[in-house]
Amino acid sequence: MSTPRFLTLPPGVTAQRIQTPVGGFAVLEARPVTGVAERWPALLVPGYTGSKEDFIAILQTLAQAGRRVFAMDLRGQFETPGPEDPSAYTCAALGADVDVVATAVGDGEPVHLLGHSFGGLVTRETVLDGTAKLASYTLMSSGPGGIVGPREHAGRTMLADLPTLGVERLWTDRLEPEAIRAGVPDDIVAFLRRRLLANSVTGLLTMGRAVLDSTDRVDELCQTGLSTLVLYGEHDDGWPPTLQAEMADRLDCDCVVVPGAAHSPAVEAPETTAAALTRFWNAAESAILHR
Repeated sequence: MSTPRFLTLPPGVTAQRIQTPVGGFAVLEARPVTGVAERWPALLVPGYTGSKEDFIAILQTLAQAGRRVFAMDLRGQFETPGPEDPSAYTCAALGADVDVVATAVGDGEPVHLLGHSFGGLVTRETVLDGTAKLASYTLMSSGPGGIVGPREHAGRTMLADLPTLGVERLWTDRLEPEAIRAGVPDDIVAFLRRRLLANSVTGLLTMGRAVLDSTDRVDELCQTGLSTLVLYGEHDDGWPPTLQAEMADRLDCDCVVVPGAAHSPAVEAPETTAAALTRFWNAAESAILHR
């Protein structure tokens, strides 16, 4: 899971709830501390077991470039409640939710959409649906299909254990000791526990299977014509960097490798990540406006 390094909201960042025709969604909204939001907004979508707080370190910097930036909890994640109905947590259903949220935050303007990890599998459904008015698309530390390698093994183990152990014991027996061994501060450990236990168990199971078993849809993404960026850490331990580079080649799109980062560039290298996103978003806007 992504582990934010701090939880205090930076200047210009506030916790909000966006009301839509399909329900309310918890978001963090960032606005420029100085100046005005004259550029098109952005919507950031977290990964499996993640939340809007995974982007907290980049929100102020992104907004200060002159745009509103929103990070959301998916349905069933942390502070966005969801039903105990597996059909609500498929990539297609979650992608439709993102579509509605993007339309709400855009308020008539095109939106820069970003999906991190599992969020990439969700947001590609939003892109392929073609309903939302999008300015660009970023796949951050995501892949063409289901995750592979060590994280695949860990994910299948978790899904096998979750129905019998339950979320709280999974946290106590496995995830909390891992966080403590990694030197995560006590307040962040407490947050990780609170976040995990707030998740819908049905959502965790359904989304977990999607992370592992999603099919490759890159060829379909190639047909959209949407300006796209593939961004990942040089030490990513999720989808292998070589696989993500190959995906960028297939998409014939920009590719940014973040030095020193692993699977969560927004946490591990926030300034580098924010600078790369701002450059890409500004270029995408310029290309659209000067067509």
